[in-house]
Amino acid sequence: MKKAVSMLLIAAMVVSGLTACGSSSKKADDKFYIGGIGPTTGGAAIYGTAVKNAAQIAVDEINEAGGIDGHQIEYKFEDDQHDPEKSVNAYNTLKDWGMQVLMGTVTSGPCVAVVDKTGQDNMFQVTPSASSTDVIVNGNVFQICFTDPNQGTASAQYIGDNKLASKVAVIYNSSDVYSSGITDKFLEEAKGQDFEVVATEAFTEDSKTDFSTQLKKAQDAGAEMVFLPIYYTEASVILKQADTMGYAPKFFGCDGLDGILDVENFDTSLAEGVMLLTPFAADAEDEATQDFVKKYKDAYGDTPNQFAADAYDAIYTIKAAIEEAGATPDMSVSDLCDALKEAMPNISIQGLTGGEEGLNWEPTGEVVKQPKAVIIEKGAYVGM
Repeated sequence: MKKAVSMLLIAAMVVSGLTACGSSSKKADDKFYIGGIGPTTGGAAIYGTAVKNAAQIAVDEINEAGGIDGHQIEYKFEDDQHDPEKSVNAYNTLKDWGMQVLMGTVTSGPCVAVVDKTGQDNMFQVTPSASSTDVIVNGNVFQICFTDPNQGTASAQYIGDNKLASKVAVIYNSSDVYSSGITDKFLEEAKGQDFEVVATEAFTEDSKTDFSTQLKKAQDAGAEMVFLPIYYTEASVILKQADTMGYAPKFFGCDGLDGILDVENFDTSLAEGVMLLTPFAADAEDEATQDFVKKYKDAYGDTPNQFAADAYDAIYTIKAAIEEAGATPDMSVSDLCDALKEAMPNISIQGLTGGEEGLNWEPTGEVVKQPKAVIIEKGAYVGM
């Protein structure tokens, strides 16, 4: 009899444990699981680290304010080292974790690889900074940054409208979708502007340590400005080598140059006067920007760049889309994606990068917002 009672007690304890586990699981399922992917190590780590940190600030703000329609956010970020294969691996890791929405990836090459997976899974994806048009081909991905064509067009227009130079050279990475995409549209738009492109010089991933040939051709062609639609690591090398050879043109780039002031062992005085097209300047005087900059500095001891601002806006974009759709955490990944895709063209957020008119979206996934430019003065980005 005692044995039977003991067995009943054990059974009761097991049932009780299962019930407790079930309650805990149910509570966990009442959250939205948002994953992020980007480089936090390697040559593009400045981008991914900024995105990871700023997204965390937005998540913490939303959770402290009561969540999304009362539901908390669970957030996890994976490093992809700016490598497409590692980015796909990171995506699979986040799927196993329970990700419902992806905020990423940060750079275009890895993002192109991952969108094939999110397209197959019909998972909603917002990329803070992958600007290639190839990332929005499946209809489930929305961008916070300008597309490459828009950056190329806007850069040529800005240089022409502000009469920054009469002769311009271009140095770009022909093996990178980001760089070549911007270059194509820049050259196309330049034909209608009041300046001449006197040299168009390419390099590849296998030849990005010596730019003396490209710089010499630009110098010999009389280029007063060099357009650099490339990432900050290569740009820092170009600025060093131009200085060494006594060539001092103006330099103009896009969002990929944001981060050049943080390159290890780089003489930031060489970046004085460098201009770049970007929708965010940390010195802006509006309350939202200053509040964000203070929180970022307090938490991470650094000034946030445009990638950080894009990520912050990306999390709030996801929140706005969920609220517009009336979506709940118990929806399947695919149903949630369908609801958010339908909601996106109907939402608008002010954001940190939206300017006076805010951020809006085309059904294609392209963002609609105002382009801005900043210039580096005394080791800081200053709005132009």
